[in-house]
Amino acid sequence: MDWNGLDAISNLLLETEAEIVLNGIAGAAGLSASILALQNKRDLALANKESIVMGYRLLRNLAQKNQCQIIPVDSEHAGIFQIVQRFGRDLVSELIITASGGPFYALPLELLDAVTADEACKHPVWQMGRKISIDSATMANKGLELIEASRLFDMPQERIKVLIHPQSYVHAMIRTIEGVLYAQISKPDMRLPIQMALYWPEIVETSFGFADLADISLDFYEPRQERYPMLWIARQAINEGDAQCIVFNAANEIAVECFDNGRIRFTDISNLVAKVLDRDWNLPIESFEDIFDIDIKARRIAAHLSESCG
Repeated sequence: MDWNGLDAISNLLLETEAEIVLNGIAGAAGLSASILALQNKRDLALANKESIVMGYRLLRNLAQKNQCQIIPVDSEHAGIFQIVQRFGRDLVSELIITASGGPFYALPLELLDAVTADEACKHPVWQMGRKISIDSATMANKGLELIEASRLFDMPQERIKVLIHPQSYVHAMIRTIEGVLYAQISKPDMRLPIQMALYWPEIVETSFGFADLADISLDFYEPRQERYPMLWIARQAINEGDAQCIVFNAANEIAVECFDNGRIRFTDISNLVAKVLDRDWNLPIESFEDIFDIDIKARRIAAHLSESCG
């Protein structure tokens, strides 16, 4: 494993007596930090979804070995986590995560070819970095969260639904076995899921996140495959195996970088990821080294194939 750049995190963990580590690093780079936290026997509050997408089975084993907890911080998974803790996993028949739809959810499909990276970064609700903003526009971010939800809550992806909810007040829902929906509703404010993770299992009073639904309309739409192909590609990756989920993330990171640099079009992102996934990825994953090897290989292929896009 390449530990360059992680010395400061390692020293911080050795020198502090913190009980929990909050990992908010963006992208695949966050996996190494998650490994470090669990190796140092710290509970992990995880906003880095790529850690789960790439290596949840090994992270879970490491957490169990060191008697640590992995607590989700993504607003959707934090919401599911809180509801499931109250109802119990056995009563849940379906998970529902929501998506804002990004800045282009109402844009005519024929115009998507011409959108720019700056336009993709103008998220209608959340203030985020460029990579995750572009992922929201393609819904690759929701594809990653779909994989994350399937892993964290041991739920087949066929029983996880994604709904576009532009207001971003309803972050997640569960459907219980009798067919009733229960929702986690709060203002779109990341301070709330961060606080819930840091204090879990204690529930503490907060001054933020309060949602007043008076005079608020809440809309929900089914995502369309022709507008958000990355969501369907993510579902395919889940069905094909752990290696394919690693490849989905790696290829997407390269594709987003290429789009942000003006080398490919917005609609080329999903095409590039699909082409990389079409390769043979039936590779064993026995260690974190295996994960990083697959990640590097997928990035190289994606970078090579990107030269013929655009």
